[in-house]
Amino acid sequence: MSEIRLDDSTKIEVVSKLQKYFMDELQQEIGGFDAEFLLDFFSEQVGPYFYNQGLADALKAFETRIDDINESIYQLEKETN
Repeated sequence: MSEIRLDDSTKIEVVSKLQKYFMDELQQEIGGFDAEFLLDFFSEQVGPYFYNQGLADALKAFETRIDDINESIYQLEKETN
């Protein structure tokens, strides 16, 4: 599996949200470097769980669509004698 990476603008946005969360919920100021370090930690350690869940959700949606297509095809069958 390749490394989970965020583009620069997304990373800046998430770092800002981490800083806001720390201030709003924990009444602690966290610098940009520390927030980015925390984001990197979560990306490496927790990110794969979310990534895998996303893949599982996508696979389930795909399987549901395939089941719908199979059912539609079976409904097109004609009776034979």
